[in-house]
Amino acid sequence: MPGELLKNILIPEDLKKLDVSQLPQVSQELRQFIIDIVSSNPGHFGASLGVVELTVALHYVFNTPYDRIVWDVGHQAYGHKILTGRRETFYLNRKYKGLSGFPKVSESPYDAFGVGHSSTSISAALGMASAARFKNELDRKIVAVIGDGSLTAGLAFEGLNNAGSEKTNLLVILNDNNMAIDPNVGALKEYLLDITTSKTYNKIKNDVWHLLGHLNKLGQNYQKLAQQIENSVKSFLLRQSNLFESLNFRYFGPVDGHDVIYLTKILNDLKDIPGPKLLHVITQKGKGFKQAEQDQTVWHAPGVFDKNTGEILTIKSDKPCAPRYQDVFGLTLLELAKQNEKIVGITPAMPSGCSLNLMMKEMPDRTFDVGIAEQHAVTFSAGLAIEGMLPYCNIYSSFMQRAYDQVIHDVALQNLNVVFCLDRGGLVGEDGATHHGVYDLAYMRCIPNMIISAPLNEEELRNLMYTAQLGKKGPFTIRYPRGRGVMTDWIKPFKEIQIGKGQLIRKGTDIAILSIGHVGNFVMEASDKLAKKHIDVAHYDMRFVKPIDTEILHEVGRKYKSLITIEDGTVIGGFGSAVLEFMNQYGYKTQIKMMGVPDRFIDQGTPQDLYTECGFDVDAIVEAAKQLTNNNLLSNTA
Repeated sequence: MPGELLKNILIPEDLKKLDVSQLPQVSQELRQFIIDIVSSNPGHFGASLGVVELTVALHYVFNTPYDRIVWDVGHQAYGHKILTGRRETFYLNRKYKGLSGFPKVSESPYDAFGVGHSSTSISAALGMASAARFKNELDRKIVAVIGDGSLTAGLAFEGLNNAGSEKTNLLVILNDNNMAIDPNVGALKEYLLDITTSKTYNKIKNDVWHLLGHLNKLGQNYQKLAQQIENSVKSFLLRQSNLFESLNFRYFGPVDGHDVIYLTKILNDLKDIPGPKLLHVITQKGKGFKQAEQDQTVWHAPGVFDKNTGEILTIKSDKPCAPRYQDVFGLTLLELAKQNEKIVGITPAMPSGCSLNLMMKEMPDRTFDVGIAEQHAVTFSAGLAIEGMLPYCNIYSSFMQRAYDQVIHDVALQNLNVVFCLDRGGLVGEDGATHHGVYDLAYMRCIPNMIISAPLNEEELRNLMYTAQLGKKGPFTIRYPRGRGVMTDWIKPFKEIQIGKGQLIRKGTDIAILSIGHVGNFVMEASDKLAKKHIDVAHYDMRFVKPIDTEILHEVGRKYKSLITIEDGTVIGGFGSAVLEFMNQYGYKTQIKMMGVPDRFIDQGTPQDLYTECGFDVDAIVEAAKQLTNNNLLSNTA
């Protein structure tokens, strides 16, 4: 239940009715409400706790939704959702047909820009600020809230660079907590730490800031004086190496991001200062929940937990569990790296998420966390490869979209030996449309020189990773899903897999089903059900989308009147399209039913909900096979 003040706040206008002295209590109640809901309805926890006071201050000071607040990534926007008309439905957050886990324009007018991937806020907010200028909406305020981890992406710097030259009225709030999902890395992290701890720098900035805040409100002559004062200290500031000032941003801070009263004062001072401004706010990820403060990586998205004790609750079973695919990747890469000294591992800020941290712990000199910078991760891998190293570049499927040019231009065009391990391939569940990795088979398939594979299970993942490092194979994509596989006994001696060769899983005479990747396990279950209905299914696990197994396709084209293709990816341009193109090229009259993700964006839900919605769960496979088999019988009778 919401607290005494929060229960009366449905929209930001209700928040503005309170006295500023009541905002600490609102913040406390909002934080507790997030803890109450997320403890039983899992989601992104630590990031939203860290910006509670900032969220309250922003909606107290700015006139949303007329004023625009653009949240970067969206991990930090739960408090924003609760204060903007969604408190009573927040228990549906990340649920099927419920609220998106991220800001979404179609969900609320308060969500100024749809987000899910990092580092977009500054560019989007600059576009909004420029549009406000074009439309003469000079009273409209535009705010971008970006985490320090998101600043490592090139897009964030592109936005800063452009905003500084445009001199558009824009406020960028840098939420500095030294954390993305894992601890931040790189020179920028050290730079922000230097700013935070420089007492001389901060004293001068604070003195100038307070003076500017007053003078800008007193008229044109005083504004000129303020500008002269600012210019007179600029040479000192630049000597202190302020990156943001050098990009023509007025830099303010760093300030305590958990002092809500002070934040409202600061934001009120800043909102009428013209031009690009950056407010540096220091926060603690997981603030207000002891365990989340102490282990910020685990508590980024901890799952179900006991809100009183902090115990993370797991479903206990007497049966041995199959491992998660990402753990199989991490353990296998470490094993291979011990055998092959050329192997190195690269990740853009996801070492724990993709399990590269296992190799990072034992071989820190051969693993690289490059920060949230997918483009750099790919071209960095290309540089390693051209000098004879063998990089395994692990990037989530939906994030690889951000580095597409680099895959084509820097790797494939030069036919370099880079192994792209695409984690979270397919429908990922509750993270929804921004995170589903459903386009990779299609967007990789059209690239020359690219090998594209997807394992049926954990053992196949190991063998594909082993195969990829044997000889010079050029760019090699291995795509696998989020979550657990199907095998408990998966650590076996490595076997080389012949490139472009699938495997026959089950013989059958009535109909053929061709699958790629983990969804082949759905076909196995469906085939057993169909056998009980006296429908004899042949099942081929194709393993590779490119090069595709033409021997199997010729066999299927000759033997079967009907076939089904199944993929955990878009049916447009993906695996099914490859089979259809082949059958058309060679004149086979086989009827093809393509099952996969339809041509629309798929929202959040459990994986099973989404498999059913997209029409390729076990029951859908059974029904499709029955229908095609009946059609074949009717045509034979005719």
